[in-house]
Amino acid sequence: MTDKTDTTRPPRDLRARLDLRARRALRAGAAPLALALALAAPQARAQDAAEPIRLGPITVEAESDTTLVQNGYVAQRGRQATKVDTPIRRIPQAVSVITQDQMEDQSPRTLLDALAYTAGASISAFGYDSRYDAYTIRGFPAYYTGMFRDGLRLYNGPSAWFRNDPYTLEGVAVLKGPSSSLYGVSGPGGIVNMVSKRPTAEPYREVEVLTGTDDRWQGAFDLSGPVPGSGSLSYRITGLARTAETELPGYPDDKLTIAPALSWAITPDTTLTLLGEYTDATTGGTAAYYNPAYGEVSRVPAADPAYNDFDQQQWRLGWELEHDVNSAITLRQKGRYADVDADLEYSGLYDAGAPELTRYWGHYTETLSQFTVDNQAQAEFATGSVRHTLLAGLDYTWADYEAGSLVDYVSLASIKASAVPSAGGQEQNQVGLYLHDQAVWRDLTVFLSGRWDHVETASTDAAGLRTDTTDEAFSGRIGVSYEVGYGLAPFANLSTSFSPNIGLVYEPATSAVGTPAKPTTALQKEIGIKYAIPGTDSLVTASVFDISQEDGVVFDTSTGINRQVQRDLRSQGFEMEAVSNFDNGLSVIASWTHLRMSIRKGAAGTAGNELSATPNDVASLWAHYAPRSGLLEGFGIGAGVRYVGDSWGDDANSIRNAERMFVDAALSYDLGQVGIEGAQVQLNVRNLFDQADQTCASGFCYWDEGLNATLALRYRF
Repeated sequence: MTDKTDTTRPPRDLRARLDLRARRALRAGAAPLALALALAAPQARAQDAAEPIRLGPITVEAESDTTLVQNGYVAQRGRQATKVDTPIRRIPQAVSVITQDQMEDQSPRTLLDALAYTAGASISAFGYDSRYDAYTIRGFPAYYTGMFRDGLRLYNGPSAWFRNDPYTLEGVAVLKGPSSSLYGVSGPGGIVNMVSKRPTAEPYREVEVLTGTDDRWQGAFDLSGPVPGSGSLSYRITGLARTAETELPGYPDDKLTIAPALSWAITPDTTLTLLGEYTDATTGGTAAYYNPAYGEVSRVPAADPAYNDFDQQQWRLGWELEHDVNSAITLRQKGRYADVDADLEYSGLYDAGAPELTRYWGHYTETLSQFTVDNQAQAEFATGSVRHTLLAGLDYTWADYEAGSLVDYVSLASIKASAVPSAGGQEQNQVGLYLHDQAVWRDLTVFLSGRWDHVETASTDAAGLRTDTTDEAFSGRIGVSYEVGYGLAPFANLSTSFSPNIGLVYEPATSAVGTPAKPTTALQKEIGIKYAIPGTDSLVTASVFDISQEDGVVFDTSTGINRQVQRDLRSQGFEMEAVSNFDNGLSVIASWTHLRMSIRKGAAGTAGNELSATPNDVASLWAHYAPRSGLLEGFGIGAGVRYVGDSWGDDANSIRNAERMFVDAALSYDLGQVGIEGAQVQLNVRNLFDQADQTCASGFCYWDEGLNATLALRYRF
């Protein structure tokens, strides 16, 4: 048995010398060729002086490869699971990554679209609803406690959820299972960490115009590179403007987003990156259709087109500071302040015995502010033949939201003239202290992580009554991975999660007064195997998992009013995912998840049942082919199929959702083949055969989205 070295990354001291050489070349105003020569110098010295150096073409791509290193559809390494740069194949836990190339080929409109081909993720519980990214991971709702951006949690209030446009991202990493030992407050199913677009070392410029079904018009730009005249600054600014209707009448999908970023190489050992964003968006307030009977949905939209705007303004400003003390010790700090202001107009229909359906109107407002900072110290050392990467951290989070709610059964004029009374709010302060050790001995990798959290929560109900609660917990992870050769690496882990919840819960869901939610805790047992097929750029991951959760927050819609309730759940299942890039231009993603989500404690009569809107099987296959020669050179051809198995439509398991299958397609052409260098036209179609069926969650039913198509013209220069 030999001691294997990670060949995907040079040793730390060599990296430091290469980075210094590259920075000096940039400071001197060097061209990209000079930078390439600087990085290639160690190899060049080893060659005969008379031998010419042949450099291949340099391809400039959108990804920065700073915190997430990716190649095509395959992610190589990143800080997404361990907060330190680690090859994904060595992480003893299932990890999925949606790369920049995959998003460019599939052209997702929302985060839900981006997750559509990811193992363990389910996006179909509430039909078509562009207001919220309501996804589940391994059967557990993860939209409150599992949404992260750049490694920091995005706190979502009851309705003020952060909206994250895929165009502002260079990758999405999905870490499966409890992750509180490093990331603190998070759910049992896992976390979805969105990686913001960051400044690139090479100039990168893109503009795009797009049109599509339902009067969709969009313009976007993405500009990045070194700041002219500066040897230490690089920038990126990404923007998007959209006006669109949807298949729902009176339901817009408009957005204006601007996301600037700036990196400053303060010294050869110190880097500061600033990440910002402002978004002003308007969607419809009501995405539902009238339910004439339990377990049945009509084609009558519940919305009042004259009163159906969901306006939301959000902004965030964050930073990432990194300093190499020496070749073995690195200090990092990342922080962010973010704010959401949401104003929701909604409406609904009910049968009051009159010849026509009777309408009611609602007005909901919410403001959410949050600040989070994470301080890290990383040390690399050896104890005998065991190599360690030790990470210690201290983080702090403050979050506060206030809500107002009004329901009017009189008239539209009445609700427009009425003030919105307080519906309560919550303030939360959290402090976490964590320690993580990655130990590598020959072919064996061991992860040991532990964390202590202290959370103080002040909740105020609609009557102004305040309740203070304090929660403390220890969470941990033990993970083992062993490389047996031939690209095979079996792994196993045991991990726990802890998550105090923002928002009030209602027991029963019809209760008029909410109470502070109890913390959610969970334990996962997972065993699996990763296979990097020798001689290929690919990674196959398969695992069996068992997750037990107590006091999980679930979205209850059975009364027609969105309410949070708490349940004890257990998820047991199997998961498989394969991603690969082939030399002939073919990229493939295949996934399959089989699970059973059982209710251990819930509403009366539901213990032992399966959780509603949780299919036992979800599978997908996507392939994209871009020939590099021949008659089809310049074309990009993509096709995918998504299968959603049948599921229960309520927790009483009295109604069922039928299985569904959706087909997606993509076709692009590089206009450089006809002399227009840098330009590309691309057509994407979701649900090609317009297969839309009803789906029910907690007894309330929705419609899937029908066929949707976009046509984009992109120009890179």
